[in-house]
Order: sequence, then structure tokens, then C-alpha cells
Amino acid sequence: MRITNSEPKRANPALLIALVVVSLVIVTMYFRESDTGVLHGARKVTLAVTAPIAQAGDTIVSPFTALGDWFAGLGVSRSDIDALRAQNDELRARLAELEEARQENDRLRALVQFAEERKLTKLGARVIGRPTSAWEGVIEIDRGSADGVVRGMPVLAPQGLVGQIEEVSANSSRVRLITDQESGVAAMVQSTRAVGVVRGSIDRTLSMDFVDKANVPKVGDVVITSGLGGIYPKGLVVGDIVDVDARRADLYPRIIVVSRVPVDQLEEVLVLLGPVTGSGAGAVE
Repeated sequence: MRITNSEPKRANPALLIALVVVSLVIVTMYFRESDTGVLHGARKVTLAVTAPIAQAGDTIVSPFTALGDWFAGLGVSRSDIDALRAQNDELRARLAELEEARQENDRLRALVQFAEERKLTKLGARVIGRPTSAWEGVIEIDRGSADGVVRGMPVLAPQGLVGQIEEVSANSSRVRLITDQESGVAAMVQSTRAVGVVRGSIDRTLSMDFVDKANVPKVGDVVITSGLGGIYPKGLVVGDIVDVDARRADLYPRIIVVSRVPVDQLEEVLVLLGPVTGSGAGAVE
């Protein structure tokens, strides 16, 4: 069985020519007639009929057009993004600088207030070196002999006694902390006035030795310098008692003291250049 494909019918060129001729005639008549002519009237009627439809179409399409414009506005060039990112980094760095300045100002204000309340002849210093190991009990400050610092001067923080100048160079000094195993501070319990010696240890724990059993302190009592021996002036806070063990077999009670000074966070200190004036200066309840 043979299947033949019929060729598609071609458009009649005579019809196309006729339509073109009619269109030209209508256009010519439209431009030649007056505004009150038939073609002008037909155009006005057509516009009047289709105007509501066109308006409704515009109303429907306008939200989509606005949404497209909004998405188009999201397109930011790469250079704009890089500029905004650089500006953001700059603002963040500036904010960090301002926060650091605020914290430093708070610390220095506390130091100044501490010294003024106790009428100390003092010298401010920055901590430029910390203990590098658990058994090293020294820090380094940026003040030395050029600033009038000499060996043996006490070093303080707002929280209490830090230590003593051990070694001095022209522009820096080493401070032996009271928590160091080689340190010893003549001290007393503030509430009972019982005297003893606070010693450091390799693990930075402080113990108060040689306290008379007749005056055993309590947990929470404050320990201050006694002024005995002439090394540290009287009344500087050493720390707080956190444990007391008064066994009968021991000659003296075992007393554990914790310093209030956060050595690992210490950034500024005071070097005490002269004696504390006034009784009990530096004592804290």
C-alpha cells in the first residue's frame, strides 16, 4: 500500500496583494478625511471599548513589573561589594580599638582610685612579660632604674599585693610574685590580728604558716600584710582564707589562702615608691 504525502498548501499571493492594497487604501483615506470621518469615528469606538481591558491588564501586570525592578536593583557590582566589605572590616577594627581603649581606661581608673584612697607614692607600670611555665612565679614590667625603681619595692594591683621587685634594669624590672615558691610575706588575719607568714608554692597556692592555734581563723577571713620585717608596708591585701585544718597533731593550723590578683589577666600594676601613710591603708573588708 502506497502512502503519499500531500504537500502543504501555499498561501494565495493574490489574496496577500489584495489585503496590502486594501490596507494602503484605508490608511490613505484615514489621513485624508477629517476628524469627524467614518474611520476616525470607528477608531474612537474601538479605543473606548478596549480601554477597560487595557487598564485591567496594566493593573494585573504592574506588581510583577515592580517585583522585577526590585530584583534588578539587587544586582550589585563586584566593585561595590568589595568596597562595602572593606568598609565593614575598617569599622570592625575601629570598634575593637575603641573597646580596648575603654577597658584600659577602666583598669587605669581603678588603679588611680586605689592609689589615691590609700595615699600611696606610686608609679604606674605595664606588664610586658608573664610566667612562661606553671612553676615560674615572676612577671616583667616596663619600669626600671631610669624611673626610680629599685630592688625590693612592693608591686600592687587594685585587688591586692602582687609581689616585690627582684631585678632591675634601666627600662624594665622583674617582679617576684607572692605566689612563687621562693616568696614569703609577713601577714596577719585582719579580723583576729593573728600573725603568720604567707608562703607561695610551685602550684601558686598560698599557705599561711606559724599562726597560733589560740587564734585559728575562719574560711573567708581576709589576710593582710602585717608590716613586720619592713619589707611590705602594713595593711595591703594578700588574699582570702579558703581552707583551715587545725589538727591536734600539728603544732600550727594548716591555712590555705587565695590571692585576689588575677595574674594571668594582669596588664597594669603600681610600684610602691614610698611608705603607706595612714593606719591600715590598703586594708579591705
